[in-house]
Amino acid sequence: MQDSIISRPPEITNKEPTSLMVFPSLFPIKVLGRNVEALIPSMCAIALEFDPSFDASSIELRSSKAGNYLGITLNVTATSQQQLDALYTRLSSHVLVKVVL
Repeated sequence: MQDSIISRPPEITNKEPTSLMVFPSLFPIKVLGRNVEALIPSMCAIALEFDPSFDASSIELRSSKAGNYLGITLNVTATSQQQLDALYTRLSSHVLVKVVL
């Protein structure tokens, strides 16, 4: 019986996580928060901290059926995975925010 040659994939030497995203790119972030007057300005201010070119006129709003919550889509220019991670953390920790996707 002939020995078969087994091909093995090359070893991965780069231990850095790889991203499927290409930076910079426009990236939508969905925020669900309490429907109060301060929510939209607060979310826009946070977005501006991480993306100075953020355009508040580009946000999309959706109210919950009962009107207690407001869904906001923030379209930010993502420049790195670290920027997105920090933005998610900042948005998620806001007192008016329930969920960030």
